[in-house]
Amino acid sequence: MTLLALLWVRLYNKLVQRRLRVDEGWSQIDVQLKRRHDLIPNLVAAVRGYMEFEEETLTRVTEARASAVAAGAEGLAETTAAENQLMQTLRSLFARVENAPELKANQNVISL
Repeated sequence: MTLLALLWVRLYNKLVQRRLRVDEGWSQIDVQLKRRHDLIPNLVAAVRGYMEFEEETLTRVTEARASAVAAGAEGLAETTAAENQLMQTLRSLFARVENAPELKANQNVISL
């Protein structure tokens, strides 16, 4: 009986430890997403001066960031969808930056 109780305690401790590792992993993902969300306004500000003609792209990036930040509290499916939308809008922004030689020369854009 004592052996069974010890096995039960050990199993319980392992399950708690694994749950804590999963929670820590999701916490790290949230931290990285927040850092990414915090960098986007800097990118938009650096590009805005050179890309006044691309105001629509910058507006879409800003809106996608706002929805990604808001989706963080919603749930996994909503967060994933919002992050995918943000990634698509960032890709379009990066594609436009690559096609504009004056933006390539801007040190702020290069560092971002």
